[in-house]
Amino acid sequence: MEENEKFLEDLDNKLWTSADKLRSNLDAAVYKHVVLGLVFLKYVSDAFEERRKELLEQFKDPEHDYYLGGDEELETEELEIRDYYTEKNVFWVPALARWDTLQSCAKLSSGAEINIKNEKIDTYKMVSVGRLLDDAMEAIEKDNPKLKGVLTKDYARLQIESGKLGELIDLIATIPFRHKTLKAKDILGHVYEYFLGEFASGEGKKGGQYYTPKSIVTLIVEMLEPFQGRVYDPACGSGGFFVQSERFVEEHGGRIGQLSIYGQESNPTTWRLACMNMVIRGMDFDFGKEFADTFTRDLHPDLRANYIMTNPPFNMKEWGGEYLKDDPRWKYGLPPTNNANFAWMQHMIYHLAPNGSLALLLSNGSMSSNTNNEGVIRKSIIESDLVECMIALPGQLFTNTQIPACIWFLTRNKEAYNENRARKGETLFINARDLGYMKNRVLRDFDYDKDILRIANTFHAWKKGDGYEDEPGFCKSVDIDYIRKHEYVLTPGRYVGVADLKDDVEPFEEKMEKLTKDLSKQFKESAQLETNIRVNLLNVGYEIE
Repeated sequence: MEENEKFLEDLDNKLWTSADKLRSNLDAAVYKHVVLGLVFLKYVSDAFEERRKELLEQFKDPEHDYYLGGDEELETEELEIRDYYTEKNVFWVPALARWDTLQSCAKLSSGAEINIKNEKIDTYKMVSVGRLLDDAMEAIEKDNPKLKGVLTKDYARLQIESGKLGELIDLIATIPFRHKTLKAKDILGHVYEYFLGEFASGEGKKGGQYYTPKSIVTLIVEMLEPFQGRVYDPACGSGGFFVQSERFVEEHGGRIGQLSIYGQESNPTTWRLACMNMVIRGMDFDFGKEFADTFTRDLHPDLRANYIMTNPPFNMKEWGGEYLKDDPRWKYGLPPTNNANFAWMQHMIYHLAPNGSLALLLSNGSMSSNTNNEGVIRKSIIESDLVECMIALPGQLFTNTQIPACIWFLTRNKEAYNENRARKGETLFINARDLGYMKNRVLRDFDYDKDILRIANTFHAWKKGDGYEDEPGFCKSVDIDYIRKHEYVLTPGRYVGVADLKDDVEPFEEKMEKLTKDLSKQFKESAQLETNIRVNLLNVGYEIE
């Protein structure tokens, strides 16, 4: 495992450093689509080529149903039949978009012509590398309706120098397709995810709109444990929660496809990133036919999801609440028109299945605010016994905001169910403000073993009633009467108290005697030092009064 991590870390650094050198004058927000579009092309082309090699072996194998009797001309023709690829859920890649075609054509001069053999032979006239990439993306979309309108086709418009694009293609071609333990899909998926994170850091505040730090995503997934069923993210960004959920399923012995993935995203470029992110990992998904606003145009109105998780924009002001006053989603109270926090929460509760659970990242203000009906809504949700766990997070976890944040965990079912004990009227509070480490000068992160598993294991032990104990300063289980006494404020610090100070076992009297002796010795040394300085200064003609 460590060897794999080292391999991926070295690959990340090498690719990012090289790709960044080729950035030229483009800012990170634009360059992101240039690079990630090429990584996508490399992935679909490699997956296609892998299936192509597999087919060729089957065509030549007398024991296989696809054996073609050694007829090489027929084998070549059959390799271009799309059904062989779609039967294995492999995207059909037209000849123009195949990686070896792109890599060789990128070195041709403008005006050169090449023959593209695909069902029929066409001639392609080279204009520029940017135009070539746009045409390749167009060809993929044309042959794969699910990708219509998803792929980046801006390479020519950006007017990036053909030489630079050619170098970038050669660089991405070095992503190793084969590894003794890692699959090509995992390697490319990892590179895609790493680049998303690096671009988000480079874009600063704006980048956070599509990227939630991996450690936060991992923490939420480890707590919700989405193993089977419908998973929904109403502000899905680049799809990080889905990727981590599928990873969770695979790591726990499940298989890809056990989860049905539903998402929605209002930002058109982010919606495209999310679609590509799913395709790269071979994940089926429903993000609607296009980008859309979750509040004003719910793309999944009848969905009841088993797991819902999201990281919406904090304290969103302009969300259209004034046009949605009679919306059936506001069961617990009308959300204020100048803050969408409790609109997001009620939208998620509305879409939750009878035994479903949700996790929602919000600013800390959501735990205590009483302005504009927020206190009324929070009280109603608490009295409905939906709140299962509250976590206060440390600062500096996000690239886009310094606002202190928390995670709400809600559930519709606190009865004994699925190996969990009955816990009606109970809520667990966890104060994680002192956890984590500084990964650089400005960003904090969680360590998987020390922090993420500590929080997740505490939560699961509490749910199962197996080895859980309150820990001053970190966690406490309380009943709803105790929350009522605190006027429905959910800030964990109010409930968990302060950590016990460790007793150093040394008696107070002995400790004071030792400290006073040390201090007396230091006073004497100080006095002697002052005397020496006065004498030395006097010897050179300066006297201190």
